[in-house]
Amino acid sequence: MNLSNLFYFLPLITLGIGGIVLMVMSGFKHIKIEIFAFVTMGFLSLSTIAELFNLGKLYSYKPSPLIFHKMFITDSLSSYFTLMLIGGGIFTMLVGKHYFERRDYFRGEFFAMLIFSIFGMGMLVHSNELITAFISLEIASLSLYVLVGFNRANNKRIEAVFKYITLGAFAGAFFLLGSLLIYLNTQTTLLGNIGIYLSSHQTSNLSLAELGGASIIILIFFKISAFPFQSWTIDVYDGAPLPVTGFMAATFKIAIFGFLLRLIVVDFDTISYIWHQLFYWISILTIIYGSFLATIQKSIKRMLASSSIVHTGYMLIAISSIQEVGVKATISIIFYLVAYFLSAIGSFGLLSYITSDERLRVTYDDFKGFAKDHPYMAAMMSVFMFSLAGIPGTMGFIGKFYIFTSAIEAHNYILAIIGILATFISIYYYFKLIAVMYFYERVQMTNVPKLKGLSPKVIGIVALLILWGGLGNSHILFIPGVDFLINLAQTSYNSLLLPFK
Repeated sequence: MNLSNLFYFLPLITLGIGGIVLMVMSGFKHIKIEIFAFVTMGFLSLSTIAELFNLGKLYSYKPSPLIFHKMFITDSLSSYFTLMLIGGGIFTMLVGKHYFERRDYFRGEFFAMLIFSIFGMGMLVHSNELITAFISLEIASLSLYVLVGFNRANNKRIEAVFKYITLGAFAGAFFLLGSLLIYLNTQTTLLGNIGIYLSSHQTSNLSLAELGGASIIILIFFKISAFPFQSWTIDVYDGAPLPVTGFMAATFKIAIFGFLLRLIVVDFDTISYIWHQLFYWISILTIIYGSFLATIQKSIKRMLASSSIVHTGYMLIAISSIQEVGVKATISIIFYLVAYFLSAIGSFGLLSYITSDERLRVTYDDFKGFAKDHPYMAAMMSVFMFSLAGIPGTMGFIGKFYIFTSAIEAHNYILAIIGILATFISIYYYFKLIAVMYFYERVQMTNVPKLKGLSPKVIGIVALLILWGGLGNSHILFIPGVDFLINLAQTSYNSLLLPFK
């Protein structure tokens, strides 16, 4: 039993301890919200430091088989994705600091649930077994249910969490059904062993495993808001607190795609003829329907929620290309996850800072002439909109470039064309916000706070990171790029192909 490999689990262990500590602290009502935020940031920072020791290494281990029975794996992919998940928690805390402080219903339990949700997502990307993955997913999902409906006095919160729980429980049944069918066919639920069985029994009847794999993918479609399982997205995102909406839109998708990549590359490669066509058509329908929803929205929050469906479709384009260009498609997904995360957390974070009254539905009309009174906030929002639309000079453009290039190299020309057309359509609803901020008559938005405190500074840093990720990779300006993200993505993919130790 090699206990030294448990060091790779130190970030998750730290998160688990942090969640328990925060739950115990929440029993003491006299502790101020600032203390809970400080403790949360402390545990997230410790987890980040522990994970940085593993970052960039090429490795793959099944730590302590006598303890975990090969249910968990630690490799370069899980290290990279866990670091992104922890980073999502840190940015959510920093960007939402102003929002949390101005609402008295936030308690210590909220921050404990935030930690536990990241813990569950981290377990998911470390999962090497289907039931373990399901338990990890439920830990993250149950925590998110609490985060969405934390304010019980708000009817919109209650409606959102009820819809999310109902549909989430229904979708979870598909994962359990899929795991059962795969076990009946292969006699195992361990990732890797499933792939070995499928590859060595290609002449046998694999219909149960094929049906089971499709059932698991249905749950994944629900969690990432892919068509036709996106119906919950707009209402839940709209009902959740703004920092939680940004956390769900970006961070949760990181965990789901991390597990999906492991599932497809390691196990489902043999039956790729099934999921390849499935992802091909689902990506098309997701992009088309998401674009339609985003175009007709009047609320900024609902527009961003709808556009998150479109971005899911972009990443599914890359998933559809993995069979032909595995390395490039995987790299494009990982890079795009970072680009979309920064753009989403920045835009939702800025909205949460601007909106002092959470009952206010912020529409396009509310932002008319916004740049005249708040030029710096308008500039930051413009950067986020540019990146989400994929305008050159931003990280979002580089991410879409990698996605569409991988599709073209995989001869998925139709997917690339549809993705490019959807990008042009997105200019309408993203640039519409920019237009009303700069070119319309001024409409005074009441109670907008001045630029002070930590939150706007962090939002500004996020905007600069987006520009750095775009300009630094343009090879035009003498700015060092973010090529290290590409190298880390390459290492992550290579670790999936290593023999387990």
